[in-house]
Amino acid sequence: MQQRFALPRTPGFSLAGRRALVTGASRGVGVAAASALCEYGAEVTLVARSLSEAEAVADALRLRGGAAHAAKLDVTDLPGLRGALGEIGGPDRPFDILVNNAGTNRPAPFVDVTLDDFNAVMDLNVRSSFFVAQFVAMTLISAGRPGSFINMSSQMGHVGAPMRTVYCSSKHAIEGLTKAMAVELGQYGIRVNSICPTFIETPMTRDFLASKDFKRDVLARIKLGRVGTMEDVMGAVLYLASDASAMVTGSSLLVDGGWTAD
Repeated sequence: MQQRFALPRTPGFSLAGRRALVTGASRGVGVAAASALCEYGAEVTLVARSLSEAEAVADALRLRGGAAHAAKLDVTDLPGLRGALGEIGGPDRPFDILVNNAGTNRPAPFVDVTLDDFNAVMDLNVRSSFFVAQFVAMTLISAGRPGSFINMSSQMGHVGAPMRTVYCSSKHAIEGLTKAMAVELGQYGIRVNSICPTFIETPMTRDFLASKDFKRDVLARIKLGRVGTMEDVMGAVLYLASDASAMVTGSSLLVDGGWTAD
């Protein structure tokens, strides 16, 4: 039968030939992001404050046939950040994909938040994300290459919650940063988006979810009736990193089971 018209082809998810940097990659969502990127062909560099933990993840990825490397990096060490990143991803070998995942939380009532709490959360969640992205953007622009940046945000970047004034502040900041970066970097072919998960079963949330009352409240807000898993985030990472999202920038991909739907 003669074809009457050309059908469009679905963009591929292959990341072959691309380099990816994942911060906070030694556990939780960072492991999920690195695994998804590596599985679809990216050469992934995992950075974390604990080299042994990052290396253990990289070893597992290599055993599965992926290309993975580990490096020790404290992203809050701004004086040493540019030099450390330059050693693993300078202008001659820039990262095509960045997953800004390193983050923390110190839940406390608003009136009890200390300066140390505030600085610890904002330094890691916002300041380090800003300057890691700035360096990777500079190298891509210098090399004349496009890229995809994924800022790991949270549903708490779209709503408020008790005991989380600092965390919500940091994630709302990430949402604004994502949009502003997308506006500036679009001219260079660099896309910037965020992923906003609900509570995911990770080491960081394990203690919270161990409380029956807390988990009951969480499940009452998640319309799908379950806590998220690391696998739930992996598809979102792959989509935003790949050509499947070639026209998507400045957006938030909510992986929240419907938490923010009402």
